[in-house]
Amino acid sequence: METIEAIGYAASIMVAISLTMKDIIKLRILNFIGCGLFVTYGIAIEAWPVVLTNGFIAVVNVYYLIKLQQSKQAS
Repeated sequence: METIEAIGYAASIMVAISLTMKDIIKLRILNFIGCGLFVTYGIAIEAWPVVLTNGFIAVVNVYYLIKLQQSKQAS
């Protein structure tokens, strides 16, 4: 197995594991890691729809992680 293929599998596993989380923070963190791996994978294989979609999802995850952190600090 080539390194880039391993990154693709790792990305898939991280996203799949993230979807089993009950804790939304853990879900978003694991999903963010998976998205980051997918962005790396997509760049390596020049699959720009993979890069754009997962880059967008990563930004959404960060946005909601920040909002969750802010709401914790406010309460």
